[in-house]
Amino acid sequence: MRFLIKMLAPIIFALAYGVFRSSFFKRSRKRHEWLMKIFRFCADNDHTKALSVYGHLLHFRGDGVENRIQGGIYLQRAADHGDMKAQYQMGRIFEEGFEHYFSANEEKALRYYQQAAEQGHTLAISRLMKVFSSGELGQSADAAKAEMWQRRQPALPTSP
Repeated sequence: MRFLIKMLAPIIFALAYGVFRSSFFKRSRKRHEWLMKIFRFCADNDHTKALSVYGHLLHFRGDGVENRIQGGIYLQRAADHGDMKAQYQMGRIFEEGFEHYFSANEEKALRYYQQAAEQGHTLAISRLMKVFSSGELGQSADAAKAEMWQRRQPALPTSP
């Protein structure tokens, strides 16, 4: 039974995420609570995107410190599963620290930023460029590494 639930979690999440992004979701507290329960169900069944979305919603929009810490835990699980957005957010959380649960840790912050940047996350690449050009997060200034990350930064589209 557990296997079947794990297999259905991606499908359930895709449907719930579609409702979440639609106008049907807007301005209804009950629908919001229902969707959050579905996101949690999918996240608790290790669906990476659900871990990321649910964690992000709890951490950045949750009510109270406990919900925000729980959101950080879900984000960390998503980051450890390879979600680049969650990796960038965990870099920020570990860089600044959050409450008593996520102490500031430059080594972890740098590791998560690098993981996100290696997947092409533009904000993580920008952060690493600054880290290595200014010597932040316990790193010494290294022009070669800063330039390496700058070369990986995708060009911004130009308007016609």
